[in-house]
Amino acid sequence: MAKRHYIPVTADVPGVDERKRGLIRKALRTALAAEGVDFACEVDVSITNDEGIRRINLDMRQVDRPTDVLSFPAFDLTPGELPGAEDADPATGLVPLGDMVISLERVSVQAKEYGHSNRRELAYLAVHSVLHLLGYDHLDEGPEKARMRAREDAIMAELGIER
Repeated sequence: MAKRHYIPVTADVPGVDERKRGLIRKALRTALAAEGVDFACEVDVSITNDEGIRRINLDMRQVDRPTDVLSFPAFDLTPGELPGAEDADPATGLVPLGDMVISLERVSVQAKEYGHSNRRELAYLAVHSVLHLLGYDHLDEGPEKARMRAREDAIMAELGIER
């Protein structure tokens, strides 16, 4: 299945080596498999710094502050709902699930804040974001947030990267 998912990881900041790119791809492929995404798809990942993500946050959401991760789903899904083969790009045969942007600065700050490794934080943010692309949300403090957190925990456990 790994070859069926196209996951380009671009960076406009230093320090994003093949190890980090590989971790992001592994986290995304694990999350996609856990959510039943067994069709050819694409997820575009951009790695930037706080200033870069602040600008994107301002442009796209009119929020003038940095954040850890931004998710831009291609579809308006609910958890468990998946796009179909008819949604594939005719030129590539891939279903475009959406884009994510991760601040490498926030990865470092939050890893220290939560007392775990940068590796764990980076993988967590990638999993968190792909779940947003697949319709999960956490705006409420109730069942939606609990469902998303449970999926994150299960996927991180499958990756062998627990708290």
